[in-house]
Amino acid sequence: MTNQLPKTMFAGVYRGKGKVALEEVPVPEIYPGELLVKVRVCGVCGTDLKKIHLGLQPPPRIYGHEIAGDVAAVGRNVSSFKVGDRVVVNHHVPCMHETCHYCDRKDYAQCPGYKETLTTAGFEPAGGGFAEFIRVMPRSVKLGTIPIPDDVSYETASFAEPLNTCLKGIRRMELQPYDTVVVYGQGPIGLLFTQLVSKAGGIVIAVDPVASRREMAQRMGAAFQVVPCGDNATVLELTEGRGADSAIVAVATTKVIPDAIATVRHGGSVLLFAQTRMEDYCEIDMGAVCMQEKRLLGSYSSDITLQDQAMDLLKTGSVKAESLITHRFPLSSITDAIEAASHPDASTHKVVVCP
Repeated sequence: MTNQLPKTMFAGVYRGKGKVALEEVPVPEIYPGELLVKVRVCGVCGTDLKKIHLGLQPPPRIYGHEIAGDVAAVGRNVSSFKVGDRVVVNHHVPCMHETCHYCDRKDYAQCPGYKETLTTAGFEPAGGGFAEFIRVMPRSVKLGTIPIPDDVSYETASFAEPLNTCLKGIRRMELQPYDTVVVYGQGPIGLLFTQLVSKAGGIVIAVDPVASRREMAQRMGAAFQVVPCGDNATVLELTEGRGADSAIVAVATTKVIPDAIATVRHGGSVLLFAQTRMEDYCEIDMGAVCMQEKRLLGSYSSDITLQDQAMDLLKTGSVKAESLITHRFPLSSITDAIEAASHPDASTHKVVVCP
C-alpha cells in the first residue's frame, strides 16, 4: 500500500429524506483482498435519486455507483491490479457459487450475494461514488472490477455499468432483427436503449414529451419520434395495424405502462426497466397478458457476464456515451448535481460528478 494517501476526504453524505450534504469523512481503510480506488467520475443514477428523495434507506450513506477511477492502494493478496491502474468498479456482484440456485440459472440480480453492496466510502455500504475514494471489497475486486482501455476516457468508462444494465434488458426481451420497438423516455437510459436496439437491427420509435430529446434519439438511431399522447394510433399506423413487437419503459412513472401494453402487438412484450422500488403499483388489463399473450417482463441491474461486452461497445464507439453528458459538477457541488439530475430541463441528459 502507498503511504501518500490522505487521512480524510470529502463526500456527499445522505443525511435524510431529500438531503445530501458535503462532509469531511475518513478515507476508508482497506483489508486483504481489497482495493482503494480514487474516484474520477461517477454518474448520477435515477436509482440513487429515488433512494435520496423517497427515503428508501436509513441514513447516513454515501451513494453513487457508476464509478470510474484509479487504483490508489492495493490490499494484501491482490495480484490482478496495481496502484495507478484505471478501472471501472461494480458495486453488486453475484456469489457465483455452484450451489447458488439463482447463479446456476443466471438470475444473478436475485442472488442473495448480489444484493450485498461491495463498494463503500464509509457508513453502511451504498456505492460510495459521491466521494473522493471508495473501498472495493474482495468479491468485487475479483469479479466486478475491470480495466479501462487506454483510449477510453473516465467519463465514457463510467457508462459501463448503466450500459450493462441495458444490454441485460435487451437480452431478456429476446430482440429480433427488424423488430419494431417503442422506447418510452429518451433520457440517458432511453438513449442507450435506442442505440442498442438500432445497432441490433431493430426499428426504434422514440417517445418523449421533450422535442430536443426526441431529436437526439433520431440522431442516435431512432427511425421515428412520437409525442406521448395516450393512444397508439401512430404506432399502429407505422406497423400495418399490428402494434410494436416490443416496448421498453425507461421512465420511472407507472402511468405509461398501460399505454405500453396497448402499444405492442398480440404476442409482443413490454420490458419494465425503471420500476426499481417495491409497492410501485399499476392497474393493467390482465386479459391482454393472457388472451393476447402479451409478455410483461422486468429487468433489474447488471449482469456480470456482460461487463466486457459493455466496455467493448464503449471502446469501439458503437455506443455513443460521453456525448450524453450535459452537466459536470465537482464533488464540492454535489447538492447542485443532485438537483440538476432530479429536476432535468430540456437541456439535461446525463449528470456526472467529478471528485
